[in-house]
Amino acid sequence: MSYLFTIIFYQPILNLLVWLYNIIPGHDIGIAIIVLTIIIKVILYPLSWQSIKAQKSLQDLQPKVDELKKEYANNKEEMGKAMLTLYKENKVNPFSSCLPLLIQLPFLWAVFRVFQNGLKNGSLDLVYSFISKPDVINNISLGLVDLSKPNIILAVLAGAAQFWQAKMMTTKKPPIQSTGAKDENMMAVMNKQMLYMMPVLTVFIGLTLPGGLTLYWFITTLLTALQQLYMFKKREEKAVIIQ
Repeated sequence: MSYLFTIIFYQPILNLLVWLYNIIPGHDIGIAIIVLTIIIKVILYPLSWQSIKAQKSLQDLQPKVDELKKEYANNKEEMGKAMLTLYKENKVNPFSSCLPLLIQLPFLWAVFRVFQNGLKNGSLDLVYSFISKPDVINNISLGLVDLSKPNIILAVLAGAAQFWQAKMMTTKKPPIQSTGAKDENMMAVMNKQMLYMMPVLTVFIGLTLPGGLTLYWFITTLLTALQQLYMFKKREEKAVIIQ
């Protein structure tokens, strides 16, 4: 299994990064990583689009799901049936947002391995024969940033991009004034805490990773956020036209 992973995922991504490093003027590894990130994002674009679409649909249905949970609080079986009916009527598959992410995992793990180990001199033995193998990879980008070491600025940027992406996905809800408001308010508080905790966690993890991997994390999160922004604007325009 490890051999297949190396051949199918790890080695192609490593070689693509080395090839980009070779052809980019100045052999800047930072620019090579940014271009690599864009290429991978384009390849996975259909999966990412489907995942964002499914997540947004689930978020939009969340108020109705909360109402069903409250209505059938003492009858789990009826609650399950009501939720299935709700998803069916709105043509939403609650698991459709997970599958595209699962398919992307091997690519993400391969990228992680490349940035963590692949740029070391010994690992360059996996470079294809038709690609020029550099004697050494210069980890300094723009003459300033050492991408082989953790970088606090990139970690903060990755956290900020994570917050923007998550903030766009949240659904605004009216003030809760029902008899079950206490439990629902508690859930709202937990969701708000997660909105801020994930970016903080991203910064914390980014401070432990090589700067090259954090740069990839920042760029891919930023591109995903921009993709979400474009999708949501298109949905709003479509909704206005229908009205």
